Amino acid sequence: KTEDHLFGAEKTKKTKKTIGFFKPIEHTTKDELVLPEGFKYDVIAAYGDKINEKGDTFGFNNDLTLFFPIEGSSERGLLWVNHEYTNPLFVEGEKQGDKYTAKQIELLLYNQGGSIIEVYRDKDGVWKMDTSSPYARRITGLTPCRLTGPAAGSKAVNGATTVQGTFANCSGGITLWNTVLSCEENFESTAQEAGLDPTHYGWVVEVAPFDESFAVRKHTALGRFNHENTAMGLSKDGRVVVYMGDDKKDAAVYKFISKGKYDAAAGLKNSALLEEGSLYAANLRKGVWVELTIDAVQQALASESFRVPANVGYSKEELIAMFQTQADVLVYAHEAAMILGATPTDRPEDVEISPFDNTLFIAHTNNDTHGNIHGHITRFFEKDGDLGAMEFDFEIFAAGGRQSGFSAPDNLTFDSNGNLWTVTDMSGSSMNKGVFAHFANNGVYVIPTSGEHQGEAFQFASAPVDAELTGPWFTPDEQTLFLSVQHPGEQSKSLSELTSMWPHRPGDTIPRPAVVAITGFTF
Repeated sequence: KTEDHLFGAEKTKKTKKTIGFFKPIEHTTKDELVLPEGFKYDVIAAYGDKINEKGDTFGFNNDLTLFFPIEGSSERGLLWVNHEYTNPLFVEGEKQGDKYTAKQIELLLYNQGGSIIEVYRDKDGVWKMDTSSPYARRITGLTPCRLTGPAAGSKAVNGATTVQGTFANCSGGITLWNTVLSCEENFESTAQEAGLDPTHYGWVVEVAPFDESFAVRKHTALGRFNHENTAMGLSKDGRVVVYMGDDKKDAAVYKFISKGKYDAAAGLKNSALLEEGSLYAANLRKGVWVELTIDAVQQALASESFRVPANVGYSKEELIAMFQTQADVLVYAHEAAMILGATPTDRPEDVEISPFDNTLFIAHTNNDTHGNIHGHITRFFEKDGDLGAMEFDFEIFAAGGRQSGFSAPDNLTFDSNGNLWTVTDMSGSSMNKGVFAHFANNGVYVIPTSGEHQGEAFQFASAPVDAELTGPWFTPDEQTLFLSVQHPGEQSKSLSELTSMWPHRPGDTIPRPAVVAITGFTF
């Protein structure tokens, strides 16, 4: 319960060196997942590992993790893991000519999407994968997915009601009815390489980890863009609210509000709430949420004073032809948002709702186009603390840079002490160079949200060479933190010139993205 949490109250002596449960580490360039004293990690699953008796294998470049307890246990459950993209050096191989072969396309698609694996902590305290699990399965770029909502079957998606697969799965979130919402982010290149319709990708995808009969579905009412994640809560009148970030430069922050109200007793039937509702984008200049409707877009385009925003790559005439129905607004949500005055921001990646006060934290990773090199974390305050409000205020909660010790904040999560956890997303080509050299490898940072050290970052983990740490997620008892180690060795030029060999397992000949379980917590 929220009232049981010591929000912002640190449990031990406050010093610059500790916030109570770990001694912060220093920046490092080691090819290792470096943790504070007293903590350890177990590699649960890495690229290519078999996850079930059928022989399915763990995909590449794992990102989001979500833990679903089995019978309420914090030591056994299902772990959903996203797989965002592949690397031809390690997965499908280089093109022969200008196209992939059919087999290469199959590898490209199979190794994206998501994995459902069963995980447990054994009697020695080691986390492992149970490959005999009846639940373990893959959702891939080959899996049939159902479209729901206003764009399903529309001309805007070329009449499709079922589409092939999900890929470019970056982050996501969990629903109030215990399903996965996985987000399709940079889908364009895979769709092009595989010869697939791009309007079928860039959606929020729902999966029921315990129920394979629940059709995998893409909810078009939540809009199509370069989705980073989702954060779900309830408005004061009981409607479902879903916040979302669009991970590209000069992109908006969104929220969806369902038409119907949440019913805890309805279970998976609540999924229908994501099929009908209103989609909004944030106007930070005015502190208002702008509803994205076809009437409003057409009215704006009809105005003689309308000028095409700089971050919309179409002419006015093309936009008038593009926007004919509400389905068009959802398929081209970014363009609609910009037309209606939503604020372009600096790569809004993870968005999370504080479990303590309903404020909203948004990781704006960076935007060198406007000189925001190291990014910042924004905090929204919805009017009257109501997630269904149409007005908000905001502040810059923490800014990246030398003064804070971190650069390029990405995924976010909270612990019950009121600390905000963030991972960082400096690109492999930038790390340890120029103004990024100060920060060394990517890492995990803990930032108190109130009290003496509010807004200060304390480093908890450092990633292997070239890697990014993604998808932090705690077990309910907060004794284990699941974390993805994505793209170690990504800057390798060839198999004979590898920059990393993490996770340094016997028999491995290449670096392998993997999901780990971190233990040693005392809060």
